[in-house]
Amino acid sequence: MFKKILIPTDGSPLSAQAANAGVSFARSVNAEIVALHVTQPFAATIGFDGMAAAYAITDDAYEKASAEQAAKYLDAVTSRADTAGVKSTALSVSNFNVADGIVQAAAETGCDLIFIGSHGRSGLSRLLLGSVTAKVLSLAHVAVLVYRVKEEKKKEKEKEKEKTED
Repeated sequence: MFKKILIPTDGSPLSAQAANAGVSFARSVNAEIVALHVTQPFAATIGFDGMAAAYAITDDAYEKASAEQAAKYLDAVTSRADTAGVKSTALSVSNFNVADGIVQAAAETGCDLIFIGSHGRSGLSRLLLGSVTAKVLSLAHVAVLVYRVKEEKKKEKEKEKEKTED
């Protein structure tokens, strides 16, 4: 059915959870994966809050840090794929719009499925934070499988404990 699956990651624990599920899915359908990390260009960091100017970050330093971060995130996914016996490649791209970067990478690498996680936000938080997954769904020209990631139970238990202690 699916031969090449794009698995985007942003390095977060929830993204890692989705990537692990994507690797397992790829193994079950005998597909290869392309692990993807989309960085935003240096210019995107100075747009709203002047972060780069405030911290004296140079274009070169930003690019180097972004590349190192991407390699770390992608290595986690490809290592998991290697352990599962799934053929994998890693790809890092830069795009002002993360969803566009994901959709373009899927097309350029010949992927026939995008396996992406969703935090399941709704209402005001989705409106304010946006949803890369929702944007990918609206832009993609290939199948998109949305994996609903689960929040860590540990954090929920800590919140419950705090409430009872107050």
